[in-house]
Amino acid sequence: MVLDAFASYVQNMLTEMVSEEVHMLLGVGDDIDKMDVKLRDLKNFLADADRRNITDESVREWVAQLKRAMYEAADILDLCQLKAMERGPSKVDCGCFNPLLFCMRNPSHARDIGTRIKALNKRLDAIKERSAAFSFINLGSYEDRSSKVHAARSSDARRETSGEFDRQGVVGEKIEQDTKKLVEIMLSENEGNTNIMVVAIVGVGGIGKTTLAQKVFDNEALNAEFEKMIWLSINKDFDKVELLRTIITQAGGVHGGEKALAVIQPILAATLKGKKLFLVLDDVWNHGAWDDVLKAPLANVVARGSRVLVTTRDERVARGMKAVLPYHHVDKLEEEDAWLLLKKQIISSEADEREIDVLKDIGVQIVAKCDGLPLAVKVMGGLLCQKDKKHREWEMVLDDSIWSISGLPEELNHAVYLSYEDLSSCAKQCFLHYSLLPKTAVFYRDQIIGMWVSEGFVHGNSDYLEELGSTYYKELILRNLVEPNTQYVDQCVCNMHDVVRSFAQFVARNEALATCSGETNIVSKLSGHEFLQISLESKGSESDGLDWSSLQAQKTLRALISVGYINIKPGDSLVHFPCLRTLHIDSAHVVELLESLHELKHLRYLSLENTDISSLPDSIGKMKFLQYISLYGCEQFLKVPHSFVKLGQLRYLNFCGTSIEGIPRGFHALTSMRALHGFPAQVDGHWCSLEELGPLSQLKHLQLDGLENITASSSAAKAKLGDKVHLTDLTLACGSILGYDGLIKEEDGVSEEEQQKIEKVFDELCPPPRLENLHIRGYFGQRLPRWMMSSLDVSLSSLRILFITDLACCTQLPDGLCRLPYLEFIQILRAPAIKRVGPEFMQSYHQHSPRPSQMVAAFPRLHKMELIGMVEWEEWEWEEQVQAFPVLQELMLKQCKLKCLPPGLASQAGALNKLTIYNVQGLISVENFPSLVELELDENLDLERITNLPRLQKLTIQDCPKLKALEDVPALQRIILTDEDMEALPEYMGGINPRHLELYCSLVLLTSIAAGQSGAEWDKFGHVEHVKAYASEGGNSRKWYVLYTANPYSLETNVSHSFMSRGP
Repeated sequence: MVLDAFASYVQNMLTEMVSEEVHMLLGVGDDIDKMDVKLRDLKNFLADADRRNITDESVREWVAQLKRAMYEAADILDLCQLKAMERGPSKVDCGCFNPLLFCMRNPSHARDIGTRIKALNKRLDAIKERSAAFSFINLGSYEDRSSKVHAARSSDARRETSGEFDRQGVVGEKIEQDTKKLVEIMLSENEGNTNIMVVAIVGVGGIGKTTLAQKVFDNEALNAEFEKMIWLSINKDFDKVELLRTIITQAGGVHGGEKALAVIQPILAATLKGKKLFLVLDDVWNHGAWDDVLKAPLANVVARGSRVLVTTRDERVARGMKAVLPYHHVDKLEEEDAWLLLKKQIISSEADEREIDVLKDIGVQIVAKCDGLPLAVKVMGGLLCQKDKKHREWEMVLDDSIWSISGLPEELNHAVYLSYEDLSSCAKQCFLHYSLLPKTAVFYRDQIIGMWVSEGFVHGNSDYLEELGSTYYKELILRNLVEPNTQYVDQCVCNMHDVVRSFAQFVARNEALATCSGETNIVSKLSGHEFLQISLESKGSESDGLDWSSLQAQKTLRALISVGYINIKPGDSLVHFPCLRTLHIDSAHVVELLESLHELKHLRYLSLENTDISSLPDSIGKMKFLQYISLYGCEQFLKVPHSFVKLGQLRYLNFCGTSIEGIPRGFHALTSMRALHGFPAQVDGHWCSLEELGPLSQLKHLQLDGLENITASSSAAKAKLGDKVHLTDLTLACGSILGYDGLIKEEDGVSEEEQQKIEKVFDELCPPPRLENLHIRGYFGQRLPRWMMSSLDVSLSSLRILFITDLACCTQLPDGLCRLPYLEFIQILRAPAIKRVGPEFMQSYHQHSPRPSQMVAAFPRLHKMELIGMVEWEEWEWEEQVQAFPVLQELMLKQCKLKCLPPGLASQAGALNKLTIYNVQGLISVENFPSLVELELDENLDLERITNLPRLQKLTIQDCPKLKALEDVPALQRIILTDEDMEALPEYMGGINPRHLELYCSLVLLTSIAAGQSGAEWDKFGHVEHVKAYASEGGNSRKWYVLYTANPYSLETNVSHSFMSRGP
């Protein structure tokens, strides 16, 4: 808890009591008034108390006492409101019911509350008196700074979403030189007789070890050289079995759930036998992960030339792993590189760069305080993004006393501390909480914000809590305190660097514990101290799981996050956690706990994802504060209790991946709902119908499943989707009738009557214009919904992302998509009835504005399009002069019968740099793409010609047996050819001049290549600078090889003697 922000939260509750004169009914009017005054007085110096609490031991106990008092105040007021809600309003008061006021009419309850408030007030008196000894100063409170913070934050949020912000953390020649040096080491010959060579990158936390390792891992030459590329992040307290399982999975093997080392190590050995392996072990704290777990099953089975790259802070780890000398030490950034990195975090335009260059003198002084650590420089950049670009603002950062503060452990970073102190009080709480999330588990933005809201870190107007939480989330990204995971869209998943995490956990050390199963002294930590927040992560077997009973001494616990197995026995319960607000248990057996779930009176957040539950107790209806429930992935979950409809404060509900048939009637009463995932559409009178969604006007995210069950369009109309003005994310789903081949399953054919019915149902599910993300799945009407056709630019004017999956019977794509001004991504996945895409799909249009109307290119902002599984698609009509797709960068065409690419694609898609064509039957040529940089071709059995691609650098061709012409590709750097039946190199190889050729072919062809200058293939490959050619045997795709370099001449092979000795 951050005192300043939580004091505001408690004070708001007290203010509400005073405004309704509840204090007079209690007979403690003076005490309530005094408490209010004391809190206001205390708030004057709470920011200073919070700041000193980090480093000043003498303040820590005083702060802890005040926090306990505030938590108790919040609990008292919670219980007061709960009693009121349980009894409900009287008829007299139904017009202006206040639950706090109503509950005080119970005399015994009023006495209890009054007594507790008086006692609490006395404690505050004593705490306030003690504060004088610490000489706190007034640094301003949360409210004093909020307007300034929100103004700065909203401005930066606009910059961040522009898409032109270069946040790359790699600068300077040094990292390029280091990458080149390490790649050369990886490609060098082995020394000695071992199959594996270990190379170590050593350096302090935050200096860029992982960034360097990633650049090496992504190097094209290495990816061409090694058969298996595997990346493992090693926790300080890693689990041996889970480590082996992870590497087996990444290597493409199956571990079968085995738990015994003696069984699973041979599985790993078999999976990687004969393979040339490149393995990265990132952030290793001791050499046991290698010596005790991985070395034995790998050392004697992988191919010679395999490599292990380890990153570590401790040189002793490198020594223990017998890494080659000298170790690669990552140097600190030079002054100019550090300045360049700082600029990259701040600049968003050329004008910005001119402003920043004027500040270089002071900027260089700031980065000097970062001691050459890239992470610290990036965090400083995030902080300076919040400031005006003026000398005075930057001087205040340079001169801040935090740079010289004492009391921090040596490994904690002062730049992170300075950025933390610049956060608002509420954002500080959110930041500290983020550091508790289990490091290797995936937590989505909505989950995290739900936890923040549940614990009171985000408070204020209840209509905008998620929006405010999202603002704090974006601020942490802007400040580089968390970094978006690029595997996920829309920054919905982020990672926190270990250095940042260590600082946050240090600040929260007296209140929060983040730990993993197997960590030493975990039980003693739990028994020796009461925490407010605990997160547990178990990646091992059941025998390694923590006993639930170990937690039961934590009487004051407010948040419990557990990922992985935890040992829950019969008789274990939740009654020991009366203060719990957040309960998140993922991938565990929790049935034993359900009976006591209703004991958690204060619970706001309940997530039991991927657990074994089949139902929830009916008593859940008594848990009036519940705001967030997720049962995602609970496959055995069948029944939603009728009392669910009593949870009037529910804001988020997720039933995806469950087996429920329906939701009880009365659901319409849950008008606070913001996100509803996996709602099963039903017409059975026993269940909730779509009509009950009508009153849920605050919905932002909605997923409707089983829409084929709706028999009348009038039922769909009553859902009133078009009236839900806050809706931004919508999924409309039917059960798919398509088989594995992408065609309609014989047994699932649909009648014309059924098609007309589903068309009418979808016609009535028109979303509001504010919608940003739309996913339509399993729709089997012959035509698309009317709102997806020509008027789409009105009905979906804000759409950014569109997924259409299993479009079984439609013969036409939406003709209004081309006019959507913000559409960035389209994926059509399996649409077997579409045979032709006509000019209506990409017509340019007139832009209406006060100025004279202008023609606008179709799809003006689309960056990426994937058209997959349109198995009967034969024609794409797009004339050369029709303007469309001006910013399209990536296009994938997969599994169709397209005879030719349209002329307009080559002439108008001027930004297209990557084209993937896979299993397009009938396509004869790919030609005349002036901007194309990368081309991937796979299983195009009729392809004959590739020509006039002036910027093409990388070409991948797999199983295109008729390809005879490859011409006019002057920029080609790398070509990868795969056809295991190929017995002669294509003639076109003699007419092109790539630097690299990678070939997977028959042993007959490989033998001819191995003959070098005397072989029949020499004229086709001898001019290529680097050639790597392979033939397979027994499942090993690189069993036989030829490695050739033109200058200086070198040809290495294992073919001639081995093959020739066996005869033809």
